[in-house]
Amino acid sequence: MKQWTRWQDWVALVVGVYAFLSPIWTDTTTTATWTLVVLGVVTALVSLWSLADPASVASEWVHAVLGVLFFVSPWVLGFRDTTGIAWTAWVAGVITFVVGLAALPASKDAHDTHGSGLAATH
Repeated sequence: MKQWTRWQDWVALVVGVYAFLSPIWTDTTTTATWTLVVLGVVTALVSLWSLADPASVASEWVHAVLGVLFFVSPWVLGFRDTTGIAWTAWVAGVITFVVGLAALPASKDAHDTHGSGLAATH
């Protein structure tokens, strides 16, 4: 797989940027703001890692974990009653988790192809 082409990683990048910027237009609390900013920036950075290295299986697992963190954060950090930002976290979590898992087969194939190509040259 070529760099910068996997649609799942582009979706995760958009979700990360959206989450990072969402406190600008969404009613929020300090805790929720920092949660969405940090998780959004980390998601965007991991997406760039995935796009630059499509054979990295680890980055897709990190996406899945970030999706879970997004999703549980309103309950764990106590901002579930701040509806707009809580919904942003829940939706971002589901999308990030799903695209992370959806990219795993392609990532594993790219990893295996790259690895078998190296082994064939010996």
